Amino acid sequence: MQHQNSHAMVTRYKIKTLTEFVIENQSEYPHAKGALTRLLNDIGTAAKIVNREINAAGLVDILGTVGSTNVQGETQKKLDVYANDTFITTLRGGGECCAIASEENEKVISFQNNIAELGKYVVAIDPLDGSSNIESNVSIGTIFSIYRRQSEMGPGTHEDLLQPGVNQVAAGYVIYGSSTMLVYTTGKGVNGFTLDPSVGIFCLSHPNMKFPDNGNIYSVNEGYHVYFPEGVKRYIKYLQEEDPCTRRPYTSRYIGSLVADFHRNLIRGGIFLYPATRKAPNGKLRMLYECNPIAFLAEQAGGKASNGFERILEIQPKTLHQRAPLFTGPKKMVEKVEELMRIHSPEVKDTPLVEEEG
Repeated sequence: MQHQNSHAMVTRYKIKTLTEFVIENQSEYPHAKGALTRLLNDIGTAAKIVNREINAAGLVDILGTVGSTNVQGETQKKLDVYANDTFITTLRGGGECCAIASEENEKVISFQNNIAELGKYVVAIDPLDGSSNIESNVSIGTIFSIYRRQSEMGPGTHEDLLQPGVNQVAAGYVIYGSSTMLVYTTGKGVNGFTLDPSVGIFCLSHPNMKFPDNGNIYSVNEGYHVYFPEGVKRYIKYLQEEDPCTRRPYTSRYIGSLVADFHRNLIRGGIFLYPATRKAPNGKLRMLYECNPIAFLAEQAGGKASNGFERILEIQPKTLHQRAPLFTGPKKMVEKVEELMRIHSPEVKDTPLVEEEG
């Protein structure tokens, strides 16, 4: 009996760290020669530094704004700036990344030094997604997307970043919540790692993550319902109807942080909707560092990601901060909203609802 208990304890506490897992699976990209492994570990390191500051944010003078706005016209929070600087500094020092596109910077950040100019990858990143929730202590996150550069060498270029999502070699997010998790994919499934704060190590906690087939959650800001396309209005009405066979009505859950909403839906099963509206005819989420990485994760988790008419990952971006509508979750849920968009809102596909305000 004593021997069995001892064995159970050993089995229970056998863990695999993010570093071990990435190294074990780097054979998926033999051409990378360890560079992608080092880059993913650099992102994990930066995330731990940001996590430390987020956890201390209530104790030091780091909350609030810095009195400026980012390229999106949104007020920058102090933690936004800190997170942005941390990821830029860490990726520049790592040497595997030659350029970054960040939500906080209007232009591409090209790394100009002998090491970084030989880097094989570029990174698109939202350093602190959902930062409007900082003061209310709601989960926020980091979203990242990794591509192989198109240029041969030298500083990374604008064109290196303007690639469709199908070209991603890795993507993921970090969620800073009741526990801190890093979730990523290299195109071979989705795996989640939880940070053990006592030793500062990400440990594999959610292997081979998949959307549940029987999810019944929908996440959308219904305060904008009056501005939604008819197809989205019909879909929400469909979700709210009573039908025991399909477990309707569905439960509405909306946090207002893409990472937090997507993460909950991935765990429990649900669809996230951020449609085009009359006020934002091109959508609100950014293609490069929000829609594409989330779409890559969704597909690798057995789900789907669409702008209502076409696959997100096949859209060719034209600008760094291009916006797009996003519908993502289990395949059947996304396909239903696509069906209603085709029937009731075909004009949205090619024609903005109204001209965007300058």
